[in-house]
Amino acid sequence: IAVAYTMAVTHPRAGNIGGGGFMMIYHKQSNQFYAVDFREKAPQQAYKDMFLDSEGNVDNQKARFSIYSAGVPGTVAGLESIYNTFGSLPRQRLFQDAIAYAKNGFLIDQDQHKVLEDKKELLRKDKQFRKLFYKKSNNDIIPRKKVVQKNLAKTLTVIQSSGVDGFYKGKVADQFVDFFQQENGLITHQDLTNYQPVWRTPIYGTYKGYDIISMPPPSSGGIALVQLLNILEQKKIDQLKHNSTDYIQSVVEAMKFVYADRAKYLGDQDVVDVPVAKLTDKTYAAEIANKISTQNIIDVSTINPELLDTSESLETTHFSIIDSEGNMVSCTYTLNFAFGNGMIAGKTGVILNNEMDDFVAKPGSPNGFGLLGNEKNEIAANKRMLSSMTPTLVMKNGQPVLITGSPGGSTIITSVAQVLLNVLAFDMRIGQASSAARFHHQWYPDVITIEEQHDGNIVEELKERGYNVKHKSLGITQSIEIDSGNLYGKSDPRNLSSSTKAY
Repeated sequence: IAVAYTMAVTHPRAGNIGGGGFMMIYHKQSNQFYAVDFREKAPQQAYKDMFLDSEGNVDNQKARFSIYSAGVPGTVAGLESIYNTFGSLPRQRLFQDAIAYAKNGFLIDQDQHKVLEDKKELLRKDKQFRKLFYKKSNNDIIPRKKVVQKNLAKTLTVIQSSGVDGFYKGKVADQFVDFFQQENGLITHQDLTNYQPVWRTPIYGTYKGYDIISMPPPSSGGIALVQLLNILEQKKIDQLKHNSTDYIQSVVEAMKFVYADRAKYLGDQDVVDVPVAKLTDKTYAAEIANKISTQNIIDVSTINPELLDTSESLETTHFSIIDSEGNMVSCTYTLNFAFGNGMIAGKTGVILNNEMDDFVAKPGSPNGFGLLGNEKNEIAANKRMLSSMTPTLVMKNGQPVLITGSPGGSTIITSVAQVLLNVLAFDMRIGQASSAARFHHQWYPDVITIEEQHDGNIVEELKERGYNVKHKSLGITQSIEIDSGNLYGKSDPRNLSSSTKAY
């Protein structure tokens, strides 16, 4: 909880109290697993076609960078519910660092400077962002070297003293709603007071004798991860050479089916029926595995073609923790894009999310990460939008093995899966497993995204086999391996400048 609130200050492009996320918890004393869903929700006034223009096309600007793109925040409600259940430290201590960094400021590192520079044209439109994160230089503005957020410090201080009511009721809530009224937005006092996190039953799976415990819907991560591992277990993927052409092809073909099923079947299970048992069943995985071969490429248009009639940024963040008693936490939370929709909610200092874009604004029309979907994930009042976040715990014979998760939008699932495969199938230590080159396919668009660390000959071989290939860095995993009582932590080297700092 202290990490989450502090990152809301020091990692403002993704850490948040204006967004939402998911936390997997292993409570050692009771030997129980918990999946806490504090995903954002659509406001009461939201409706199915709210992002369609007069011609029935998706207005991406409205869906991603307007006041309407913000869902009702869930982070504070989630963290406070977790604190009330498992909290052991005084509330005063949990907020101490976050408030100090907000009140006194923190230094912008090289990575954050680059992101602020890249997002300048969007963020300069908001007067609060201009004031807090930039300064004038000649006829332009440039990122500040030190960022002070006094309004956010005041908001955190109220939450520190009043808990969940400090955010969803009272002065902070008044300021938050006032901003939405000024901008003609949808979030109201009723939306805030009605918001509740949900403690859900985790998704359970197995791979080669290991127990996989991950998030259920509205996160697609747990189901997709277990389904993918089930298929690859059937294919005996561990008998192939790691990151060889045959290995990549086998995994990519499995990824196609997993993401096609994600688009067809997954949504907020409080609102729609999700066939969890079918999708995580090893017999169903075997049916898919029988269709996969290194001798042919499956045409994506033959998998759930009804969704093709008519495209999550790395800017989520993740942390993994194990304490001296053996309790474990895997938490992924986000604003969606870097700095969300580019707005700060008035005097609250709270950066707003743009998670409404994770709904399907129109079947067959992709979201900001190229993901498709259908009516299962269409916009509806008080509904949670589908997510790819995949905070995951791994056990064997009742003992902890691995805690992991990642940012990366639609690539979160495949990044987490490859870390697990590297450790569980190829016996890598977590350092090597986290650093190994990755690849990604999400059914649509039909392209393999591959990291440049891969052997150039393999890329050419994939192209010769008929694949479209592009280069991109994938995921920023944060993992802890537990082996014979020893702990091995690895912060992904793909984002050294910001992810390895002890905030």
